Amino acid sequence: MRVDFHTHIIPENFSELTKHFTGDKWPRLERTCACGANIMVAGKVFREVTDQVWSPEKRIHDMNGEGVDIQVLSPIPVTFSYWAPAEEAELMARIQNDFIAETVSQNPTRFIGLGMVPMQNAEAAIREMDRCIHELGLKGIEIGTNVNGNNLDDPSFLEFFEMAEKWEVPLFIHPWETLGKERMPRHNLMYTVGMPSETALAGASLILGGVMDKFPNLKICFAHGGGSLPYLIHRLDQGWKVWPHLRLIQRPPSYYAKKFYFDSLVNDPVNIRYLVDNYGYDRVIMGSDYPFLLREVPPGKVIDDTLELTEEQRLAMLGTNALRFLNIPVKEAIRK
Repeated sequence: MRVDFHTHIIPENFSELTKHFTGDKWPRLERTCACGANIMVAGKVFREVTDQVWSPEKRIHDMNGEGVDIQVLSPIPVTFSYWAPAEEAELMARIQNDFIAETVSQNPTRFIGLGMVPMQNAEAAIREMDRCIHELGLKGIEIGTNVNGNNLDDPSFLEFFEMAEKWEVPLFIHPWETLGKERMPRHNLMYTVGMPSETALAGASLILGGVMDKFPNLKICFAHGGGSLPYLIHRLDQGWKVWPHLRLIQRPPSYYAKKFYFDSLVNDPVNIRYLVDNYGYDRVIMGSDYPFLLREVPPGKVIDDTLELTEEQRLAMLGTNALRFLNIPVKEAIRK
């Protein structure tokens, strides 16, 4: 079974649903043709997309052609809108979460859903997480790597992480609003350098800020193979060793990093082998970033191309690891 853990979706009527929101930073979906559109932010093209981003039928067609049994659907990070008034961001989240839940209910054998929450307000974030998991039947929550420039170890997020651990809610952390983006306007460096660096900062903050110490059972998966975090972890260990006066955690950072999960979007078998050797094959989850331009085609190719893997490791990374991360019994998914 192949489960693509990292895919994004948006409602086709998104702009109609959000047209009364205040301010010009809200993303809009402007159709350019029957099968294409632009995501607009503040009147400028943020990203060109096709009907793959809103059409379940198109997605299923592609899944059948690329050998994917199940997609895990999550919102597009530009819609997180942490900058917005909390009440509008909560409504934005509800619109998307309802759409994802409906898409899953109409195609229960092909899709699993993740929701989003307004992280700028812990009370609202917890309220929407509760609704996602306990009412809509979504299987996890996608959050961004920072909230209005605050790293994820900011005290304002502790209550959210506490409830995520208590309710056993898996969290998918995706880069957005990357650090240093003002220095990356050329060459699309925001996507190739900024996002991996942003993800590393998020992971390091969760470790060094003590979040993983406080909530040891928190389930977290990082997009894009954890960005540069897996390759910087020994440098973080060295910093922890030589600056004892800065320590907020009891063990070296590498101890906590082994608690994380990573999607497989790392583009080279050498990187897959590194993740397996240092974090374990059970911590690597196949993800393609469908339907965007930098996605892996076909999903799982980098795992297939990693020849040293055993069949047990390969099958786990291609499918069952995702199901276990999302607290879905493997036998239940197969029966569907």
